[in-house]
Amino acid sequence: MSDGIKNMKASVRRNYCPPSQIRIEQIEKPIPKVDEVLIRVHTSTVNRTDCANLTAKPFIMRFILGLFKPRKIILGTDFAGEVISIGKNVKSFNVGDRVFGFNDLGAESQAEYLTSGIKNIFSIPENINYKQAAASLEGAHYAYSFIHKVNIKSGQSILINGATGGIGSALLQFVRQYDVKISSTCNTKNIDLIQSLGADKIFDYTKEDFTDSNDKYDFVFDTVGKSTFGKCKSLLKEKGVYISSELGPCSQNIFYPLLTSISSKKVIFPIPFDKHKTIPYISNQLETGKFKPVIDREYLLEDISKAYEYVIKGEKTGNVLINFIFS
Repeated sequence: MSDGIKNMKASVRRNYCPPSQIRIEQIEKPIPKVDEVLIRVHTSTVNRTDCANLTAKPFIMRFILGLFKPRKIILGTDFAGEVISIGKNVKSFNVGDRVFGFNDLGAESQAEYLTSGIKNIFSIPENINYKQAAASLEGAHYAYSFIHKVNIKSGQSILINGATGGIGSALLQFVRQYDVKISSTCNTKNIDLIQSLGADKIFDYTKEDFTDSNDKYDFVFDTVGKSTFGKCKSLLKEKGVYISSELGPCSQNIFYPLLTSISSKKVIFPIPFDKHKTIPYISNQLETGKFKPVIDREYLLEDISKAYEYVIKGEKTGNVLINFIFS
């Protein structure tokens, strides 16, 4: 049974635009189909994927989202919320269930309500609240791909560039569970945080360039895409691997895996795994306390433009939340 509300607030953009042009509009609340559920969204986030979906930068996003204008006008890629209505064919979820989900092509989740097929939602672990659940999706989803594209062994050395971001802070916690030595980069204010998450050595990027180090690594994980294989190649051991979360200049990280396939130092492009692999893993990490998502700032839906402006600067620590308040 639904809550009787016919309209909802949603963050809308009908054309690719900067954060200042996002509008909060009253639109009709969606109705679930027979194989869908209606979810009241409690928390969403603003992340790097959202910023790319808002601005269509890099340009390749237009081929995914819509060449001239976005096919989906409501923003948002992840959410945590409560099932308030179910389609007649839905058997695996019930009204009142707490669920979360992520869709990097757009979940239309920066709105008070959304509909979703049951294959795209997952139960929130009992000991996790809505804020923690929402903050554990986008970054951790991509972080999973880093560690599962390679074979991490005991005694190896790993460098994480950008350990304070949504991806980096999750990746650091995932990698910490291996018997490895971890070096990480961060700014001065986050040194204590990164130490608490498990870094053995820290490069303060406001004072030093990690690529000037004489240290050698089995893996260099660039979770912010602010370096390149060329700059990091000298840091890699023989058979070392460089992985970046971004395409790199001229989309080089798509082509380098082929060009370095016979080289002693390789590039792997971390095409994400299906969320039916990543989110169960994340849920287990949350349940066991091995992963605690980092939360930076929280905004209300009405202030979502400010949230995007902050995130798009590339200076956030962990995750930025959008909270919904219902009367």
